[in-house]
Amino acid sequence: MEVAPETTPVNPSEAEKHVYSVWAIPPEEVTARLKKLMDGLRSEFGGPGFEPHITVVGAINLTPDDAITKFRSACEGLKAYDATVDRVATGTFFYQCVYLLIHPTPEVVEASVHCTRHFGYKSSTTYMPHLSLLYGDLSDEEKKNAQEKVNVLDESINGLSFPINRLALYKTDTEDKTLKSWEKVAECSLSPN
Repeated sequence: MEVAPETTPVNPSEAEKHVYSVWAIPPEEVTARLKKLMDGLRSEFGGPGFEPHITVVGAINLTPDDAITKFRSACEGLKAYDATVDRVATGTFFYQCVYLLIHPTPEVVEASVHCTRHFGYKSSTTYMPHLSLLYGDLSDEEKKNAQEKVNVLDESINGLSFPINRLALYKTDTEDKTLKSWEKVAECSLSPN
C-alpha cells in the first residue's frame, strides 16, 4: 500500500514575507529637479539609482497582502502636507550617505507616526525625515566633496519647500545594494490639506 506524502496547506500567516517601506513622493517637477541633482552626484561618486523619496515607514517584514492592506488604511486618514529642506547632510551608512535633511515639522513627524501606527512598526531611533541623494560607502572626504557638489549643482536647494500629496509602498530588500529588486507596489494620493 502506497502512502501519499503529507501535504500541509500553507497557512496564510506563513506566506512569504518581504521587506516593505512607505515613501513620501515629491511632486513631479521637484522629482525632476532632484533626479538631475542625483545623476550629477552619481556621475562622480557612483552608487545605484533610485527614486527621490522621504521614508515615512522604514523597512518592515510583511506578507504582500498585509502590506497592501496596511498601506491602504494608513493612506485613508492622512492629509497632504508640506516638506521643507533644512540643509544638505551626510550620514554614516550606505542608505544615508548624502541626503537633504527635512525640517521635522509637526505635519512631517505626524505623517510618520500615523503610518507607523498602521504598520505596527517600532523604530529604535527617533524619526529623522530626510531625502537621500546618494547611496554609497564613501570616505568622509568623499562625502564632504559630494555635499559641496550638491550646493554647486543646485545652490537654492536649501529651504526648498514642496507639497507631499502622494505616498508609495515599495518593496525594498535592504540586502540588495544594487536596488535592482526594489519596486513600487502601490501608490495613493493624499486628500488635500
